[in-house]
Amino acid sequence: MFELKTISKHFGDIAALHPTDFKLGAGECVALIGPSGSGKSTLLRILAGLVQGDSGTLRFAGQDIAQNDWPEIRRQIGYVIQDGGLFPHLTARKNVTLMARHLKWDAERIEMRMRELATLVRLEDAQLNRFPNELSGGQKQRVSIMRALMLDPKVLLFDEPLSALDPITRYDLALELREIFKTLKKSVVLVTHALNEARFFGDRVILMGEGHIVQQGQISDFETAPANDFVARFLQSEKELG
Repeated sequence: MFELKTISKHFGDIAALHPTDFKLGAGECVALIGPSGSGKSTLLRILAGLVQGDSGTLRFAGQDIAQNDWPEIRRQIGYVIQDGGLFPHLTARKNVTLMARHLKWDAERIEMRMRELATLVRLEDAQLNRFPNELSGGQKQRVSIMRALMLDPKVLLFDEPLSALDPITRYDLALELREIFKTLKKSVVLVTHALNEARFFGDRVILMGEGHIVQQGQISDFETAPANDFVARFLQSEKELG
């Protein structure tokens, strides 16, 4: 679904992402992990078209992407951020249907899709009529997931979707998300600080550090054959404090 070749990004004199190669297969779930400033969120934002790389090439579904292609490509990408990122002046329902209404879907089609997604994420009509400040953290994330899925995108991008939640809500939503990934067979990239989340979701895990991909594979590969001292230290810190 995505292929990046030698993509890099600087912010001023700071190299947020050194020349990097990355592939995302159809139906694959990739977890990006690493400490703050490692480049994982920059990579995700490049995939979302929110940041343009300084060099390298980016392909989506086998086609090279030009800058003027992004409006159409973004409709094929669902994007979920920490704490939902919902518009506070719109009800949950209007947040979810915003792009569908912009694209002039008819009311029956919108309502049918809303019912389908509400069942998928386990939200009731009454909750969808509330404003974001009237929803719990878990409910806001479920609304954000509905919004990301509304146009039936090919790819889902998640930037630490569970980090602002209490442990019980986090666990419940993680189970639901994993089931959604399996049911819909979407291609997924999920950014997280937590090794256990990466293990829980990822078909493949990529550990980043200082703007580089340091190691990728299964968590068991990291544990049995860490690529360097950074990988071993990251694993140890997660084991002690995670």
